[in-house]
Amino acid sequence: MKRGEYLDRMIKEKGFTIMSLSKASGVAYTTLRSMIERDLKNASIDNVLKVCKVLGIKADDLAKEDYDELEISSTNTSLPELNSKDEKDIQQELSRMIEGLESKNGYAAFDGHNIEDMDDEDRELLISSLENSLRLAKRLAKQKFTPKKYRN
Repeated sequence: MKRGEYLDRMIKEKGFTIMSLSKASGVAYTTLRSMIERDLKNASIDNVLKVCKVLGIKADDLAKEDYDELEISSTNTSLPELNSKDEKDIQQELSRMIEGLESKNGYAAFDGHNIEDMDDEDRELLISSLENSLRLAKRLAKQKFTPKKYRN
């Protein structure tokens, strides 16, 4: 498995799409596609570090020449899994955020527009991005605030 395949697999395993990772990391979608397709050749170190930070992996992991299946499964365990209560909390928070965006006198707007004014694709991308961000935040909080004696 090459670097690009490994990166693509880690993106999927961490619950991202290339578009949602692009928004979360600040790296352009086309740049991410190029990084994957070209096995990170000519990728800037800044972009690699941004992607690694969001995915929760080390830049050293992307520096390797070849990857075996055992290494991939071990890097996937870096963040705790979500349980059903966490999933319920995420869905409630996501619903609350969407309601706030949909209300006429809502507290937020995306790109200067209410969510109702967006086309379906932009709306789904925004909702997907919000959901992925909530999932990542919940997993990071569980990792940070769960006492070691309760960790698996």
